[in-house]
Amino acid sequence: MRRVRTVAATVGCLTAIVLFGGSIPAAMADDRRGLDIEVVSSPRADVVTGGQALVRVTGAGTGVTVSVGRRDVTGAFTAMPDGSLLGVVDGLPNGSSTITARARHRGADSVRVVNHPITGPVFSGPQQLPFFCETQVFGLAPATQPHCAAPSVVGYVYRTTAGQFAPLADPASRPADLAQATVDGRSVPYIVRVERGTIDRAVYEIAALYDGQAPSPVRAAGSWNGRLVYTFGGGCNVGYHQGASTGGVLSDLFLGSGYAVASSTLNVLDNNCSTIISAEAAMMVKEHFIETYGPVRHTIGWGGSGGAIQQYGIAENYPGILDGIIPQVSFPDATTVSPTVGDCRLLNRYFSGVGAGYTPAQQAAISGFRTWGSCVNWDLAFASRGNALEACPPAIPVAERYNPDTNPGGIKCTSAEQMVNVLGRDPSTGFARSWVDNIGVQYGLAALAAGQITPAQFVHLNENVGGYDYVGRVVATRTEADTLALIRTYRSGLAIAGSGGLASTPIIDLRNYTDAVNDIHTRFWSFTARQRLIDANGSAGNQVILTAGLTTGTANPNAYALSAMDRWLTAIGADTGRGSERSKVLRNRPADVADACWTPTGQLVVEPATWQGAGTCNTLYPSFGDTRIAAGATLRDNVLKCRLQPLNFAGYPVTFTAEEQARLRAVFPSGVCDYERRGVGQFPLAGVWQRYGR
Repeated sequence: MRRVRTVAATVGCLTAIVLFGGSIPAAMADDRRGLDIEVVSSPRADVVTGGQALVRVTGAGTGVTVSVGRRDVTGAFTAMPDGSLLGVVDGLPNGSSTITARARHRGADSVRVVNHPITGPVFSGPQQLPFFCETQVFGLAPATQPHCAAPSVVGYVYRTTAGQFAPLADPASRPADLAQATVDGRSVPYIVRVERGTIDRAVYEIAALYDGQAPSPVRAAGSWNGRLVYTFGGGCNVGYHQGASTGGVLSDLFLGSGYAVASSTLNVLDNNCSTIISAEAAMMVKEHFIETYGPVRHTIGWGGSGGAIQQYGIAENYPGILDGIIPQVSFPDATTVSPTVGDCRLLNRYFSGVGAGYTPAQQAAISGFRTWGSCVNWDLAFASRGNALEACPPAIPVAERYNPDTNPGGIKCTSAEQMVNVLGRDPSTGFARSWVDNIGVQYGLAALAAGQITPAQFVHLNENVGGYDYVGRVVATRTEADTLALIRTYRSGLAIAGSGGLASTPIIDLRNYTDAVNDIHTRFWSFTARQRLIDANGSAGNQVILTAGLTTGTANPNAYALSAMDRWLTAIGADTGRGSERSKVLRNRPADVADACWTPTGQLVVEPATWQGAGTCNTLYPSFGDTRIAAGATLRDNVLKCRLQPLNFAGYPVTFTAEEQARLRAVFPSGVCDYERRGVGQFPLAGVWQRYGR
């Protein structure tokens, strides 16, 4: 019987693959299996790109033919030792095609593929215009808008015995200071093939140990361990340009033990603050990698800050691109972090102006952080990303930028513009619809309850904190979100809930503790992500939290986390038992892969990670909160616009004068936040693999 279907990618161990020449021989697999054809290079057969796909046929027997429509592509396939056939099918037209395998006495099986241009888009929707090219930063040829495409180039580097990467003009040479890498217990020359090119309008980079031969999807690469690490870069910015950096691919931690590494400029959130665009770029680069090197045993996400946001968002909304994630100094997403960023600018201006006179301890208590400096640094580093007049990166010419007087149709440099395909555009302003809101937020509520500020200070603060206009400028009035933007933010997964692909993704949340040094990457965010997983799934057994200080002695937390994730994913891959994906993730977590922290001297302390609980780790690395938690929000911290409840002065632990009560009624005419209820527009995730702009 012929079947036409969309299939997910499968993975296999490359170390067993060898090249067979000549015609396709009889299958060496169990003859009882049925004929099956599947796309290996993409997580779904309807997101193939670049006109080609790596395809596997199993259960074939003798006399196998493979065709695309009426075109015979049998010659593209090579027999594998396990009896399967593997080959790159080229020449796929844009749109839908059917790839069919036929075998004598086995009937036929088909898979429908949908091919998209290598320049994108696939599912992210209409691309930003203009889009400024930066290919020459990477040594590629000059490129032109809008696709910024340039031919791929391959170069080589080697690792020196002094621990540095150095250029290598001839990969066949063996410099005197050439180091050795260790792959599956074997020592191999530490020579790295580095490929750079353009995919999805981004510059991509791929690095892998070089074994002396060109990579092939049907040949075992002797220096590659069959695994891929995909790296993501930090920040959060406005887009409209290609970017001058990737997540980085020259890493001894990965390459030195045989991992391949890939990334692209659109996987750096400071080039592109959209996890949807990042997911698309990662999917396409990984597809190209598999079509070049062969099936991947598993793919591990890696990166900190904005790199962590991408991992959480991609795993939640586009499962199958990353098999396991190692977010570092993490935040769950950009949207639910943004209220803190905006609040910190408002508070910083208040304390520097009409609110002068608060002590550092009072400022910290109002902000929710361990130190007030964390809030100051949020303002200095990222608050401008919401202001169309402040945030443009240098790659965008001044003449192209928005100006309300001289260029109202110019590029609006706000991070929300990266998400306009999801949010939509406000017809009255021309800006992306906004989720920004602080109606009903009682700044400093926890500080008031703790006796750290007076009722008079609480009233004055909330009277004068202000808000933002649609351009992102600070104004005296508070800000109200666009309800449609709120609904779309939640339904799309821009604000992660933990109910999508994250429910069945292994997560090792790795954090260096910086709460005490005025940093923005504060520890409580790891617990915010955990709480959302618990709320969505009943437990967070698929998330491990690891914490280290700024010094760890001889311990190497990065290597520890990588090894732990590899063992976890290897166990899942070997599990052929029944059960859901989530159940396999939970039952295959190695017993020693658990919440833990390292002391400053490098001792590993294994104990459950809890927010503000007891234990050695919490004593060493206490967790605090942010501006919204300090205003009464819960640990999940995912309410962008709260539902309101009437002011109830009997419910406060302090007494307000009649005048203060009147002033608070003027500040909160519709009531104050009720964080025990779902937020406005806070609907469940609409599903995974959503598409935009159609």
